[in-house]
Amino acid sequence: MRLQPTAGVSRPGGGSHSVQSTHDGRAPSQARNSPAAWRAFDGLTRVLPGRVIAFGIGTMVTVIRALQVGPTSAVAKTAEQAMAIAILFIAGVLGGVVLFVILRATHKRHAVALGLALGVALGIPAMLISLNASATASVGARGSAVWVVGTFLVWGAILGSAERRLVASQKADDSADTAIERIDRRRFMVRQGGATALVTVAGAVVGDLAETRRRLALMMAARGESMRWSATHPLPNADAVVQPAPGTRPEFTPLERHYRIDINTISPTVDERQWGLHITGLVEQPLTFTLPDLQRYEPMHQFVTLSCISNPVGGDLIGTTRWTGVSLQRLLPDLRLKPGATHLKIRSADGFFELVSVDAIGADPRIMLTYAWDGVPLAREHGFPLRIYIPDVHGMKQPKWIESIEAIDHAEPGYWVQRGWNPVAQIHATSVIDTVAVDMTIIGTQRRKLVPIGGIAHAGARGISKVEVQVDGGPWEQAELRTPLSLLTWVIWKYDWPFQPGNHTFTVRCYEANGAPQIATPSRAAPNGATGLNSRSMMV
Repeated sequence: MRLQPTAGVSRPGGGSHSVQSTHDGRAPSQARNSPAAWRAFDGLTRVLPGRVIAFGIGTMVTVIRALQVGPTSAVAKTAEQAMAIAILFIAGVLGGVVLFVILRATHKRHAVALGLALGVALGIPAMLISLNASATASVGARGSAVWVVGTFLVWGAILGSAERRLVASQKADDSADTAIERIDRRRFMVRQGGATALVTVAGAVVGDLAETRRRLALMMAARGESMRWSATHPLPNADAVVQPAPGTRPEFTPLERHYRIDINTISPTVDERQWGLHITGLVEQPLTFTLPDLQRYEPMHQFVTLSCISNPVGGDLIGTTRWTGVSLQRLLPDLRLKPGATHLKIRSADGFFELVSVDAIGADPRIMLTYAWDGVPLAREHGFPLRIYIPDVHGMKQPKWIESIEAIDHAEPGYWVQRGWNPVAQIHATSVIDTVAVDMTIIGTQRRKLVPIGGIAHAGARGISKVEVQVDGGPWEQAELRTPLSLLTWVIWKYDWPFQPGNHTFTVRCYEANGAPQIATPSRAAPNGATGLNSRSMMV
């Protein structure tokens, strides 16, 4: 059934509040718009062993940070798309080599037919992988299958025709000298690679053009400054005494700079007009909530810092903004769970899933289904139309593009837990040096020149009680803490260091609200999240 306002379901705190969407629902679906290479790559990421995926993620983040080529999440997506095209290109070249050998052995008979057969041989597996990658998405499976297989058929026909001429040319030149044979082989490789590249790049360009048009349209709508909450409201700590050191990252992350890490080279596109949140499993009666249904509940607004479990110490896969949604605790009675239901299994349009216990929801009203951030609807890349927020855990436990919630009577590992990541994924306390503002020195008491040093400290929902800074292995000095935006966000810290010229190493550490120190022992991100102290060395 589709739950409507008149269906007799309780609406706690309901009213006229509604967040209007800027999505018109007419954008092409993920499967029809994404190049075949990217969909096939997404499918591979779902079937490869978790250790392989973890190694790939860690390596990618390390290389991006070392090269300093831009924001980690944005560069990572570009790198994933490039790898997808490279994989398809290499597969095409190898397939062409096989076809060339067969044509030589058969004296170039049935070249186009053999090329089409090769297209089918490669296209069907790619199509199956592609469909598996978006099996739960609101997409047209038939259109996706036709597009993928059709692309490979065109490639096979072109390749078969080209290689028939190449084989004929080589047969005619069998009496020529070795140098000419080498030229023929070289010409074959050039033409074979060119044919493969043509189809690969053409598919990528077509998809990318459509993607770019939609992205620009969404960005233009989202960038309407008058629409955003932060454009017309002061931050709740605007009057805080401690001000950030110059060069500290923005305390409130601009939406365009909020990190995005997920399992897709291209994000799912969800048609709001057809979307519904389906409630199934151990419930008295299956339900479907529309987005307006959810928006009729009393809205919850929370300032939240969200971080990725793949974020290295000092990395940029972390951001803070104001989320709007409905508390799952408030929604829970209307789900009408049966007595045996212990967990909610939340599934996304991209195949991602995670579980939340009913007891946790009952104990924490901050767990919420989120449909807006900074006063505007979620961007497509960040989970439109619905995602979940769970305090104190990394983003790997928080699905985006939510399509269904199934009530079940047992616990089971979620998507990334099945692939070897920590089953709890609690955020570790961490502190980061953002800036050593040597060009912004101030004059302190006794006419001493002071250098502002600053950054952020974060311990999930557990809070920060103290931050300390160490210079060149010396004593730990306590920094000042700025009042945070909320108990769920990072804390801005600042320390005015008495200036001394020379080469120095600065290190920072923090303590949770209960006095527990952050873990100083370095560890990589997989599988429990990175730990260690952040340091910065520089000449001042």
